[in-house]
Amino acid sequence: MSVDWADRFPRLFAPAHIDYANVDVIFGTQDFPDELITRLHCVATDPDGRVIVCRTEDWRFLPGGTREPGESLAETAARELLEEAGAKITGPVSIFGGQLATSLEPEPYRPHQPHPISCWAFAVATAEIIGPPQNPADGEQVLEVLALDPEPAADWLDVHDPVCADVVRLAVAMGLLDQA
Repeated sequence: MSVDWADRFPRLFAPAHIDYANVDVIFGTQDFPDELITRLHCVATDPDGRVIVCRTEDWRFLPGGTREPGESLAETAARELLEEAGAKITGPVSIFGGQLATSLEPEPYRPHQPHPISCWAFAVATAEIIGPPQNPADGEQVLEVLALDPEPAADWLDVHDPVCADVVRLAVAMGLLDQA
């Protein structure tokens, strides 16, 4: 029996506009071409199966961010987890969904990125917190990193980021955290 994830997670799959980036997005679980992926966020689980989440002064989120020129998706995940969560990837990075983003801006966010269509992907991975976040000057200044059981992690994220909260819930429903 095939599961209709859009019926189970209507908020996640509903078309939306992201004001800060001026993009229209629609979530999907199809395979996205590698060359379209410009951002990657991870549902990273520690050795105890807890989800690693981050907080800045005013935002709660899954670690991840913008792909750099020439970077593989695994390299993006490794760099972003270390920068934002002080975590080291310990297993494969597996993409399971993403937001197909249509930019309404005249130019791409960064020159190396595809435009006007791109993908903001979500992946599962295993990771281990090995130190504090690196907090590079050009990135978010992370104040807190937590490892929470999946449902409490989703509830904690839901305060500021319902998309990331539902991404965690989707990963759980798909059985991906059991395999991560």
